[in-house]
Amino acid sequence: MSKRKQMLDKLPFDRRTFIKAASLGATSLLLSSPAFGIGTKQPIGHVVIIGGGYAGTTAAKYIRMWSNNTIAVTVIEKQSQFVSCPLSNLVLGGSKSINDLTFGYDAIQNNYDINWVQDEVTAINTTRKKVNMKRGEVSYDRLIVAPGVDFTYEDLPSLQSAAAQEKIPHAWKAGWQTVNLRKQLEAMPDGGVFVLSVPKLPFRCPPGPYERTCQVASYFKTHKPKSKVIVLDANPDIVSKKGLFSKVWETDYKAIIDYRPNSSIIDVDVATKTVSTDFETVKADVLNIIPPQRAGKPAQIADLLEPDYPWCEVSFLTYESKRVPNVHVIGDSVAAGLPKSAHMATSQARVCASAIVELMQGRLPDPEPVFANTCYSFVDDKRAIHVANVYRYDAGKKIMVSEEGGGLSAKPSEQEGQYANAWATNIWSDVLT
Repeated sequence: MSKRKQMLDKLPFDRRTFIKAASLGATSLLLSSPAFGIGTKQPIGHVVIIGGGYAGTTAAKYIRMWSNNTIAVTVIEKQSQFVSCPLSNLVLGGSKSINDLTFGYDAIQNNYDINWVQDEVTAINTTRKKVNMKRGEVSYDRLIVAPGVDFTYEDLPSLQSAAAQEKIPHAWKAGWQTVNLRKQLEAMPDGGVFVLSVPKLPFRCPPGPYERTCQVASYFKTHKPKSKVIVLDANPDIVSKKGLFSKVWETDYKAIIDYRPNSSIIDVDVATKTVSTDFETVKADVLNIIPPQRAGKPAQIADLLEPDYPWCEVSFLTYESKRVPNVHVIGDSVAAGLPKSAHMATSQARVCASAIVELMQGRLPDPEPVFANTCYSFVDDKRAIHVANVYRYDAGKKIMVSEEGGGLSAKPSEQEGQYANAWATNIWSDVLT
């Protein structure tokens, strides 16, 4: 079976296979060499992957599968469970719970004999090819850094503390902050004001803030009809699915949503939940500030970010860093004119995995990678919209460019909502089993 065919295949999904991660015990200790189960082939090399999100987990699976288990893989992930950012806005709307989006790593670890380490990276020596963690260290032949995004608070210092973020959550990494923000919305009196601040591009999931706007507005429409949503967008306009979101806001939520473009936050009063822009001061009952973003902390530790630019430049044939050899970057940390989405992360992971398998066996990687990206957004509890694109490698520009074959929803529909849920089920299955 060809690798391209394998990329398209979906494994059967069984929700019962996802259980809470068990204690990792000794696997968090010193890792002088990767440990694998009885009967595993002698590895021809060792790949260490930092990050167990969509990108890192997908890369781990396909390196093991496409190398016929001849490349050893160790994944270092700080969290004990996988929590999906896609669909997490539905927790704010009330149609999903965080438990619906939370899965264990047992299946992917056991099915592909991956050495899984729950720990936090503290240092990366790219000269010695060694990763240090709080409870051990591990050497590699090639390193994949898939740390997602980090948040920058240089311009919003009042939000740097844990206490401030508990009171004013960003909820841009699904988990406890998502639950916290939902509780704040539930506790807010009818007639209250929810203020959402959107940072300038690029940031993770471009349509995400506007889907969140819909979800909160939908909740208010049913349960708190006197309440308002004010969107303070640092961008000059809606940055993704503009026509579709604008139409929904006009037809479904006109009395609820107040959209204000070119509204960068310059100051935040945490105690009073008041924000200031260049033009006005706005007080909220529930304040949700999505901070500016950059490549995740492990990418910073490895010195993979470009000077004066918060993302990592890579070769799009291999996703190898342009700054550091034998280190690859995938997912949201990559500098590219492409959406930072879960589907994009898994697509990059497959290209990277394929390239590493070829390189470690003395062969050249695919010179013409092609992949697709699909992104769904829910406008209420049942209806969704989507955008899809196909991307191909342009050898002259040395980047991935949009190709014919994409598409955009004509309008929101419940059928698209069903497709969106099926998409999520399939991608969770592919990544985690």
